[in-house]
Amino acid sequence: MSATKTTDIAFPFRADRRGRTAHARHGDHVHDLIEQLLFTSPGERVMRPDFGCGLLDLVFAPNSPELINTLELSVQAALQRWLGDLIEVEALDVVSEDTVVRVYLSYVVRATGTRRDDVFAGRAA
Repeated sequence: MSATKTTDIAFPFRADRRGRTAHARHGDHVHDLIEQLLFTSPGERVMRPDFGCGLLDLVFAPNSPELINTLELSVQAALQRWLGDLIEVEALDVVSEDTVVRVYLSYVVRATGTRRDDVFAGRAA
């Protein structure tokens, strides 16, 4: 029986220097998936209208502790629903400053047991 090697496609989709589809290491691919989830608004994807968490929709909303708590719960729920089989969230902090939202996320990649601390930043368009 031969072992099959899986490869993950890089995000954003692009060609590598050989003109083929660019690939990413699994940890980087998981990072890319988290980024897609965080900065996709519900309704943006045709076949998955409930995908995303609407993080950027609240960039210009009045900043308050209640809004941040609600946002953190929404992000946590989206991560659990869509990526819970790939990651285990250890810590999550959402910070909104002017037109930028930053998500500080500590998580474990389930497939490898690797712990990662990443910061995801997005701007309102």
